[in-house]
Amino acid sequence: MKHALRQLCQPVLAYFEKGEPAASYRPSHRKILLAVAALFMVLFCVSLYLALSAGQLGALIPVVAFFTVSSISLIVGALGNDTAVARIWGLK
Repeated sequence: MKHALRQLCQPVLAYFEKGEPAASYRPSHRKILLAVAALFMVLFCVSLYLALSAGQLGALIPVVAFFTVSSISLIVGALGNDTAVARIWGLK
C-alpha cells in the first residue's frame, strides 16, 4: 500500500527527496511535520466552512493555501524518506 501511494505522490516526493542524505535529521522532525499537517488540515476545514457560509469567491484563497500546505506536509511526513523531511525543514 505504501509503495502504491509513493508512486501516486512521486512528483511531490521527487522534489524533496533529491540531494544529499540528511545528516541532521531526527525522528522528532517527522512527528512535528505530521502535527503541522494536522493543524493546517484543521485550518483548511474551518476556512472551507467559513468560505462556504460567506458565499464569496475570494474566501477560497486561504482554503487553497491551507489545503496545499497540509497535503504536502502530510505526503512528505507520511511517505517521504529522511532526506525529504529534513529538506522541508531546511536542515542540512
